[in-house]
Amino acid sequence: MTKLAYFECPTGIAGDMCLGALVHAGVPLEYLIAQLSSLGITDEYHLWAERVHRNGQEATKVHVDLTPGADHADHLGAVHDSPLPHARHLPEIAAIIRRAHLPPRAEAWSLEVFDQLAAAEGAVHGIAPEKVHFHEVGATDAIVDIVGTCLGLDWLGIDQIYCSALPTGGGTVKAAHGQLPVPTPAVLKLWEMRQVPVYSNGIARELVTPTGAAIATTLAISFGSPPGMALQTLGLGAGSHSLSLPNILRLWIGNPCEGSATLAPDTETIAVLATQIDDLSPQAIAYACEHLFAAGAVDVFSQAIAMKKSRMGVLLTVICPPEQITACETVLFQETSTLGIRRSLQQRRVLQRSIQTVETAYGKVGIKTCWHCYGCDGRRLVGDHHQRAA
Repeated sequence: MTKLAYFECPTGIAGDMCLGALVHAGVPLEYLIAQLSSLGITDEYHLWAERVHRNGQEATKVHVDLTPGADHADHLGAVHDSPLPHARHLPEIAAIIRRAHLPPRAEAWSLEVFDQLAAAEGAVHGIAPEKVHFHEVGATDAIVDIVGTCLGLDWLGIDQIYCSALPTGGGTVKAAHGQLPVPTPAVLKLWEMRQVPVYSNGIARELVTPTGAAIATTLAISFGSPPGMALQTLGLGAGSHSLSLPNILRLWIGNPCEGSATLAPDTETIAVLATQIDDLSPQAIAYACEHLFAAGAVDVFSQAIAMKKSRMGVLLTVICPPEQITACETVLFQETSTLGIRRSLQQRRVLQRSIQTVETAYGKVGIKTCWHCYGCDGRRLVGDHHQRAA
């Protein structure tokens, strides 16, 4: 049966809070320590946990104590002309993770989270991700937080992850480039990439760290209310500070309720952009469509419509990954006469597919093969299988 996890973040999310919630939910700390030791950086930190109280509520606080000389991963935003101690590029971090021979899902998730961080950091500084010195992102405690969280979720057997809306926080924090406003630039970019719903809870502190934002925006299927589930376990991960609200990340774990609208494993979030145009030639729209595909659109289509005063027009619709919204909207504004674009996030379910080449009487033909498995009779998967010309 599918196993769900829901991160409820009334006071935000950080890497150590994720670890605390997972340990509180039953992940053995000894397991995390043993698996993390395979990364080969155990001389840079000490991992331990304790039970603490936040506003009268008990939760688990996990500490990643750095040994002298190891970097601290409070904030993103460092680009350096020369390497700093333990400042790591993304390829180096990826190599550390791959050499560790972690469980396959934990390895894949960890690499995806760091890729997301690299994309955000590169966007903030206007350079390619591989050219950034990840001083804070590549710091020891960030690696422990991210890889440890992925190990814990895998140990619990989590299949689908959801997350609540996130609080913005406020004030400023000290980073490599001096004082930064909260939310920090990298956190804002991560939120933009996934179109995360945010709100203010009135607490003027940094509530969502770049590490926490990267974990949530990479692993969560969607943000908002909890999915329909039969709750089995609750994990409580404590933050470092005492706040007006209990500074606790609550991890809900359970199975889908019968008839609930939980997303299938092959369901993903997709962005839909739409605009009406009544003063542009069809050739110009076709030209814009080509540029939209080049900008990352999954699909683009137009429909004939009747606008006000019965003027004939075109409804132009763009389907794209959430992280490509800005690029596609830029093309629409630059290459069409539109003055406004509607956007929405929807869920789509896609079939597994592959391209195969087959021999025919007319030569080789590319065939797109797709399939959908909807059950198992105990010996083999039962499903539908379709083919069409690629």
